[in-house]
Amino acid sequence: MSSSRTGRPPVQRAVRRPAAPGPRRQNPLQRLHTRARKAWDRPLTAYYLILGGSLLITVLGLVMVYSASQIKALQMSLPGSYFFRKQLLAAALGAGLLLAASRMPVKLHRALAYPILAGAVFLMALVQVPGIGMSVNGNQNWISVGGPFQLQPSEFGKLALVLWGADLLARKQDKKLLAQWKHMLVPLVPVAFMLLGLIMLGGDMGTAIILTAILFGLLWLAGAPTRLFVGVLSIAALIGLLLIKTSPNRMARLQCIGATDPGPGDSCWQAVHGIYALASGGIFGSGLGASVEKWGQLPEAHTDFIFAVTGEELGLAGTLSVLALFAALGYAGIRVAGRTEDPFVRYAAGGVTTWVTAQAVINIGAVLGLLPIAGVPLPLFSYGGSALLPTMFAIGLLIAFAREEPGARAALAMRQPRFGRKRGAGGPQGPRRWNTMRRRASVARPSGER
Repeated sequence: MSSSRTGRPPVQRAVRRPAAPGPRRQNPLQRLHTRARKAWDRPLTAYYLILGGSLLITVLGLVMVYSASQIKALQMSLPGSYFFRKQLLAAALGAGLLLAASRMPVKLHRALAYPILAGAVFLMALVQVPGIGMSVNGNQNWISVGGPFQLQPSEFGKLALVLWGADLLARKQDKKLLAQWKHMLVPLVPVAFMLLGLIMLGGDMGTAIILTAILFGLLWLAGAPTRLFVGVLSIAALIGLLLIKTSPNRMARLQCIGATDPGPGDSCWQAVHGIYALASGGIFGSGLGASVEKWGQLPEAHTDFIFAVTGEELGLAGTLSVLALFAALGYAGIRVAGRTEDPFVRYAAGGVTTWVTAQAVINIGAVLGLLPIAGVPLPLFSYGGSALLPTMFAIGLLIAFAREEPGARAALAMRQPRFGRKRGAGGPQGPRRWNTMRRRASVARPSGER
C-alpha cells in the first residue's frame, strides 16, 4: 500500500452510488384528483353529502319560495310571507321526520312499510269521494285537512312504494325466489299499477311518471332480465301514449317542447316565459327578489317553475349550484345502495335515489323546454308541504343507511363525546378513549349484519 507524504495511509473515498429515483411529482390536476378520490373513499363521505346536500337544497328552496311567492300572495290579498310561512312550517315538520327516520333501525323501517302502504291507498281512494277530494288545476288529487292546509296523498304513495317494494324484494331475495320472473313481478307490479290507477283517476300524470320510474328502479336493482324489463317498459309506454292521445291538455303540453313562441291561444305561455326567465338571468342573475317574470307573467313561479325564477335572480351560477347539489345527492345515494350488504337497504336506497333524481330531471327538463310540463315540483325546493314531508322522510332513510356503511359506524362512534370523562384521563398508557375507539373499529360489523 502506498503511503502519502506525511507517512499516513491514504484515505479511501466512498464510492458514490446513483440516487434512487424519488416519487414522481404530480401536476396540480393529478394532485386534486388524488385528493378527491381519497375524500370520496372516506367512510362518512356519503353521510355528509346526503345530510349537507339535502339541507342546502331545502334552505335555498325556502329563500327562493319567499322570493318567488310574494307577488302571488299579494295578488291574492294575502301577506307577502304567506306561502313562505307555510313552507317554513312544513320544513320544520319535515326536519323532525328526517331526524326520526335517520335514527330508526332498519327493522322499524321494514315494519312501517305495510302501514304506510295501507294508509296511502286509503287516502288516495278517499280523494275520489265527492265532498272530500278537491280539484286543483284540473287534477282531482287533494284532500282538505282544515283551513288553508291541503294534503296530496299521491306524494305519500311514492314513499309507500319504495318501502313496501324494498321489503318485498328483500324477503324474496332471502328465499332465493327472484330468479323466477313471476316472483319478481308479482305482487310488485300489480300493486304498483293499482297505485298508478288511483293516481290517474285524478288526472295527475306527472306523479304517475315518478311512480313508474320508482317501479323500474326497483326492478333494475332486483336484476330483472332485459326482455322482462323491456316488456314492462313497453306496456307502460303504450299506456302513457294512450293517455296522452286521449287528453287535449297533455297533447298541448307535448307540443310545447322547445317552443319559443306562446303559440295560438297562448297554449305554450308557461313554457316560453320559463325560458324568458332563464335567458334574462345571465351569469349571476338580476339579484335576489328582482325577478320580472314572477310579476304575473310566469304561472306557478313558486311551485313547478321555481327553477326558472332561480335562474333569473341567481343566474347561471345559481342554477348550476342547484344542479350540483342534486348530482351530489344522487351520487351519494348510488354509493349507499352499491356498498351495502343488506338487500332491503340496497332496494330502499336505490328507490329513494331514483325518486328524487327522476323528479328533479323531469322538473328541470320541463323548465328548460326539453321535456313536456308534467306538473311535478322540484324535490325539497319547490313550494308544497305534501311533497316536502315524504321527501324529507325519504332523505332521512338515506342518512340512516349511510350511517350503516362499512366503517361509517366506527367513524361516527369515534366522534361521539364521552360525557363525564376528562380529556387526557386514562392512566400512564395514554387516554382511554383511543383504546375504546380502536376496539370499536376492530369489531365493526358489515352493513348487512344485524
